[in-house]
This record gives sequence, structure tokens and C-alpha cells, in this order.
Amino acid sequence: MDAVVSTPARSNAPAVARRSPSPELVALLQRRFAERFSTSQAVLLQHGTDESAYRPQPPDAVVFVRSTDEVAFVVRACARERVPLIGFGVGSSVEGHLLAVEGGVCVDFSQMNKVLAIRAGDLTATVEAGVTRGQLNAALSESGFFFSVDPGADASASGDVVRTASHARKSSAGYNLTQLYCGSEGTLGLITEATVRLHPHPEAYAAAVVHFPTVRAAVDCVIESIQMGVPLARAEMLDALTIRAVNAHSRTALSENPTLFLEFGASKAQIDEQADIVREIAGNHGGGAFQWANWPEERSRLWTPRHHAYFACLQLKAGSRSLTTDACVPLSALAQCIDETQADIAAHGLLAPVFGHVGDGNFHCLVLVDAASAIENEAAEAFSHRLVQRAIRHGGTSTGEHGVGLHKMKYLAEEHGEHTVALMRAVKQALDPHDIFNPGKVVGPAGA
Repeated sequence: MDAVVSTPARSNAPAVARRSPSPELVALLQRRFAERFSTSQAVLLQHGTDESAYRPQPPDAVVFVRSTDEVAFVVRACARERVPLIGFGVGSSVEGHLLAVEGGVCVDFSQMNKVLAIRAGDLTATVEAGVTRGQLNAALSESGFFFSVDPGADASASGDVVRTASHARKSSAGYNLTQLYCGSEGTLGLITEATVRLHPHPEAYAAAVVHFPTVRAAVDCVIESIQMGVPLARAEMLDALTIRAVNAHSRTALSENPTLFLEFGASKAQIDEQADIVREIAGNHGGGAFQWANWPEERSRLWTPRHHAYFACLQLKAGSRSLTTDACVPLSALAQCIDETQADIAAHGLLAPVFGHVGDGNFHCLVLVDAASAIENEAAEAFSHRLVQRAIRHGGTSTGEHGVGLHKMKYLAEEHGEHTVALMRAVKQALDPHDIFNPGKVVGPAGA
């Protein structure tokens, strides 16, 4: 991987002074990038708005970069004035990661979208930062391989490009900077290039949808299947409210009960064997008949409702915003944690569909609120806080995949301990002494 390093919205968002670029810096960036540099209000608003419940917080300028050299130029220019830099991909953050809480320059990677190399013999591909998962898999469509998730990294500090890994599949040479930068949420540098692992397509795939009488029954089915050694490729659970939203949004006619979306990938004989095991387990937990799909078009049709679940749920309350939770707990605690969470939702009269990647203990609640209602927002925040406390109590984490951003900073010490957070801040200070990379996120403002 390659990376370049160096007004509150919610009531708990930080209120700090802006560090805006000087007229001289604006002029420099305008000369270098011409029409790829923008201070248009529409462009700024787009790049200061994400999928979180925070109000927009736009940057002062946006630069659309096309190479690592260009990113390094922007970093060096901003570092001289200690102006913040915020990386931007597709704006899908739900934790406020891309909000310009101190102003600064947004670096948009959407035009860095080349697949630079596919090394089938090494099971790797190298891509620019703007390449999406779908774009990479499209490029791999004739190769016999696909990409799941497992990036390796290059980074650069204060405009210096730093390569954090080789093309070898593993290494014990020095500190693991790759994972450090991958998990830094843009607070240690800007990743411009990544080498990712590829996986061969299995001989066959099969997808299945099955309904259950309760969420707990569906979750227990997945847990027991995993404990029996069934290598589920995907295991997604949608509660009844989510299914209702999906039916309305996608014009489907799924039974409005807790539902599992499953995928198997292996040889045909292995899939048949795995399916028999899961079918028996599902039956023991009250599961209904399996709806199967084997051909790619059929699997896509079966999975499409799951892929649209987030936006379908938003339609349950017109004009609403979602405070999206991201709890993840050990598999042994998952069913109990979801049971307690659904009881909490019911007790407080919240509108909050629940779905998640139950195969790895991760689930999401979409707490739908009127953004203008202080009462609804406070109730959603209180629920989110209770859920995080519950997840930690069960030996889990406040965020399984969405990251810390702005919203989960206050839980880091509770989850990891004060000494660990102090170590994180020391790493931030060492690699970004002037706090220009996505300031105010993850470990909080400088000196916190």
C-alpha cells in the first residue's frame, strides 16, 4: 500500500478553530490543479457530508488528485501552513470520518481508479486508492480470482512516500506499518496505492434464503453451523422490520420474519454436504424451507434485497437520518446481545431495524430519527451508548467495521484502557506532529 503521511454537528462533536488555507496556498493549488481544484459551495458540501447523523461540515477546498506525486505535492503544500488534509473516497462514512471539523483541504481520490497490476501467480493485485471493490472484481472477472478484503500498504509522511510492505505474502521485517496505516482512518497519512490479496473462485457457489420465527433462532442457527465446521462464505441476518422495508423498497414478497441470507462456496459435493448440515440445524431452530440459487443471475437476485437494506430502511421514516450502530461481540455472546438490544429498542419505542454479519458477531441497528428533533436524537444517542456498554460487557467492541471517527472516541479508553489510548496518541504525535491528517478523529484533538 502507498500512503501520504506527515461548528459542532451532533452535541458531542468537537467545536474547534478552523485552520483554513491562506490565499497564497489556494492560489498555488489552483495553478497546479486548474479545474481539478474547487471551492464551489456545492462541491464543498458534497465532500463535507456523509451517511452519519452529523450535520455537514465542509472543507475549505477540494483537490481531485490523479497520482501519488500529486498527493505528495498537496501534502507538502498544506504541511507548510499546517492546514488539515482529509481523504475522500465515496463519502460512505457513518461515523463522521470525512467531516472537516477544523476546515482544510479535502483530497478526493475518485480519479485515482486504475488497477495497476494483477499478479495471478502471486494471488495479488495492486490498485490506486480510488478503486472500489466492484471495479476490482470487474477487472478480475476473466482471471478466475476475486477480491474479498485484505490490503497491504504504502504510506507517506509530510509528503514523503513510504512503502510499508513488499509483494511477499508475509513478512517479519520490522513493525507492521501496513496494518497501522490501514486502521488509522486517515489520521496518520493518505493511502494512495494498495496491494491486496486475491482468492481463487471455488468450483461452485450456492445462495440460500431461510426464514425463522425469531432473531435468536436465526442467529443460533448460524453459530451452530460454524461450530459444526461449516465454512459459510457469507451469513447475513435481517430482522422482520428490515424485511418489511426491503419488500417495500425492492418490491419483493419475502416473508416478514427474521431471515438468513447464506452463501456457500466449494465443490458441488461439498456444497451439498454443507447444505444438508445447515438445513438440519435450521430445522431444529424452527427455520422454514430454503430458497436456493445456483446460477450467478439467480444469486444476484436473491442477494440484491440484502444489498439494498440500508437505503430501504431509511424509507421506513420519510426524511429520516440513521444513527447507525456497529457492535461486534464474540459469537458465543451474539444471540444474547441481540436479544437484549431488541428488548431495549422495544422498551424505548425506537424505530430501529436490526441486521448484520452474524457469521463474525457483527450487527447493526439503524436508529431512524428526525434530524431536527432534539428529543429523537437524544434518545438515539442514549440507545447507542447503552448498546456500546452492552457490547463491551459481553467482551466485544464499540465498532466492528465502521471505525471510530468522531462518534466512538469516548469509548476507546473504556475498551482498551487509558495507557493504550495514550500509546495511540503518542503514535499520532510521532507520525503527524502538526496534526494535519484528519484532525479531531479516532484519538481526539491534539493534547486531549
